[in-house]
Amino acid sequence: MSAKKKIKHTAETATGKAKEATGKAVGNESLVARGKAQQVKGDLAQAGQKAKDALKH
Repeated sequence: MSAKKKIKHTAETATGKAKEATGKAVGNESLVARGKAQQVKGDLAQAGQKAKDALKH
């Protein structure tokens, strides 16, 4: 996985965690859900890139 994509996907996951934590702190369930969804999106993107890299080697 290229370093640029890895950073992008890791940032996506981290942003999702921050949204989830903020949502929990202020009692906003919608923000919690969006944060969890963003984390899943980042994790899936990382897994997809790892799979592509494994096939290349």
